[in-house]
Amino acid sequence: MRVIIIGAGEVGYHIAKKLSDEQKDVVLIDKDPAKIRRINENLDVQALLGSGTSPRILRSAGIEDAKLLVAATDIDEVNLIACLLARSLNRHTIKIARVRNREYLKEKSLFSQDLLGVDLIINTQNMMVETILNLMEIPGASEVVDFLGGSVKLVSFLILEDSPLAGKKLSDLSRQEDKLLIVAIVRGHKILIPSGKDVIRPQDFVYLVVKKTEVAQTLGRLDMPTRPVKNIIIVGAGGTGLAVAQALDNRRLNVRIIDQDGEKCKEANRQLNHVTVIKGDAADRDLLREENAGDMDLLVALTGDEESNVLISLLAKELGTARTITRVSKLSYMHIVSVIGLDTVINPRMSAVRAILQHLRMGRIISVAPLREEQAEAIEAEALETSDIVNTPLSKVDFPPGAILGAIVRGDEIIIPRGDTIVLPHDRLIIFAMQNVINKLECLLTVKLEYF
Repeated sequence: MRVIIIGAGEVGYHIAKKLSDEQKDVVLIDKDPAKIRRINENLDVQALLGSGTSPRILRSAGIEDAKLLVAATDIDEVNLIACLLARSLNRHTIKIARVRNREYLKEKSLFSQDLLGVDLIINTQNMMVETILNLMEIPGASEVVDFLGGSVKLVSFLILEDSPLAGKKLSDLSRQEDKLLIVAIVRGHKILIPSGKDVIRPQDFVYLVVKKTEVAQTLGRLDMPTRPVKNIIIVGAGGTGLAVAQALDNRRLNVRIIDQDGEKCKEANRQLNHVTVIKGDAADRDLLREENAGDMDLLVALTGDEESNVLISLLAKELGTARTITRVSKLSYMHIVSVIGLDTVINPRMSAVRAILQHLRMGRIISVAPLREEQAEAIEAEALETSDIVNTPLSKVDFPPGAILGAIVRGDEIIIPRGDTIVLPHDRLIIFAMQNVINKLECLLTVKLEYF
């Protein structure tokens, strides 16, 4: 499978790295010689110096044979023109464009098959807002991923020393009447696909599959806070911060937004009705004290400076803020800042990676979520009646080591699979897999050869 990526920034680089690790045929295009050198030195992909808006460069990259083109530069116009050219050179190529300008996003017809023919628009700001709102719904969660339109959730929690799960063996949990469905454990830099013999340790991150209707009950079992988030400070009145404030504006919450930029504060005042706008430096401990940060349920640090975001979140935690969400743009920083005392770290580029992967996965893939430094994926898939996984007891299915079928959703029922469980056609499957077995898993989920 040939994939062409335009733009070797954070999104382009990490998509190229992930696909290269899976032995995909990747070509990456960028105008910056330094970025091309970085690609050549670190990744096993073809790197071309040039513009993604050049028909000659696109032909050199093999657009005639490409299954997918990802236009992920920082310039919307470059991304859109690249998709237009790709449509002209190969109408069958799937085209994904990163678009930030809200004026463009309002013009839905611009992206239609009759004009640009863009198959997927990626807007990281919208994705970030959705991520933050999801996290607010489940206090204490470090990560929330929706499956089946939000009716089933994948939730990650940090296990503390006094957690009811600390020291528990998974097989003991599975024998309890109200079972906890733990499908992955993150320990240090490693992701474990757990077995019944595994023991949960303090400082582990555990991933659970939970019905939306059972979130409060699950939080109670984990001694997690269940009180709704009502008092919120947003730091940064840029595009994402303002969008979060707008989403919360009419919810009857105590929301404050802080920014040093007077013009941004004026614009926020103009657009917000019930949110208090404060001009000031949130990295100033005295200002946070004046704004009662210690009594806040949540502080969300969304400035364009990730070092400031980390510092502000740490200050807030020191003053007593119940929980922080911190924006960090560099994927390589994610693990480091997660272990220094911050509750939840979010990355705009990870959302883009997730959306792009969904278009690459074979079989009836509904959604894909990279987990923890992209070592593993959570996949929602539909069981095809022509695949090897259906109508056979799971004990006889050749499931690749390093992958686990975490849950089967059949109608309103969530089934915890056992060896004698049989997957039926059109069941929704929630699967967790290490990156090195993704290709084998895709084969299991696709059509049997004899079907043809």
